[in-house]
Amino acid sequence: MKTSVVNTARMLWAALRMLLVLTVVTGVVYPLVVTGIGQAAFHDKANGSMAEADGRNVGSKLIGQSWNIKGTDKPDPKWFQGRPSNSGYDPLATGSSQLGASDPTLVKDVKAAKKQVAEFNGLPESEVPADAVTGSASAIDPDISPEYAGIQVKRVAEANGLTATQVRKLVDEHTRGRTLGFLDQPRVNVLELNIALKDLADN
Repeated sequence: MKTSVVNTARMLWAALRMLLVLTVVTGVVYPLVVTGIGQAAFHDKANGSMAEADGRNVGSKLIGQSWNIKGTDKPDPKWFQGRPSNSGYDPLATGSSQLGASDPTLVKDVKAAKKQVAEFNGLPESEVPADAVTGSASAIDPDISPEYAGIQVKRVAEANGLTATQVRKLVDEHTRGRTLGFLDQPRVNVLELNIALKDLADN
């Protein structure tokens, strides 16, 4: 009986020591090492990929945001607009509408959005690309297609007193190709593009 108690106590003490060691290694040492590597090698990404304008952070390059007229829900013609967001670009409420492609509600919403985008940019509905009227799975996609950026060039140029050539050049400069040449699609980061647009308009 005494031997059994001693063995049990020995095993419990060994288990406790292992718990303490693993807690320190996985709960303290490992996070500190990973954080240190992230800060040293990937400082920008580790801190949220923040974008700066006028010396202050104006948002993350990874999270889409609205570009509405201040205090309203109307899109501001001075800025390039992102994809629709059923969460209102709230990073705490991400997710798609979960509506199927043939759902009557989605079909109605897409038709209404297509009409609005066409009128806002002064072009036929047939020229409105899909990403201009459909949200992403996250509802906070920071990028748009070069095609969607392209149909906004004329409107943005006029609203900012710039030429279409100047604004189109900005779009070209901020268009990123496929990752590794075959992953993803060509895309334009709306926040980075609008920051560059503001710099150009202010000069």
